[in-house]
Amino acid sequence: MFRIIVMIIVGLIAGALARLIMPGKDPMGIWMTILLGIAGSFLGGFIGNLIFRPEGESYFHPGGILLSIVGAVILLWIWRMIQKRRTA
Repeated sequence: MFRIIVMIIVGLIAGALARLIMPGKDPMGIWMTILLGIAGSFLGGFIGNLIFRPEGESYFHPGGILLSIVGAVILLWIWRMIQKRRTA
């Protein structure tokens, strides 16, 4: 249960920072921002596991929040490209 709460909090932080890094009009609420951050955390974790091999069973990664933000920025950019094509 504690991991889920931490994942939601990290997702909110990563999603909010990704939206601050890439300013623009995004019609998404707090829940979509959290989902963006959580998905960015998974993408960032995947990238981190490819670059840095984690030791043991640890889920904590030193660059975890940074890679979560990078993942969320990538997903936000993809989201904007999809939305741009839909409106054009």
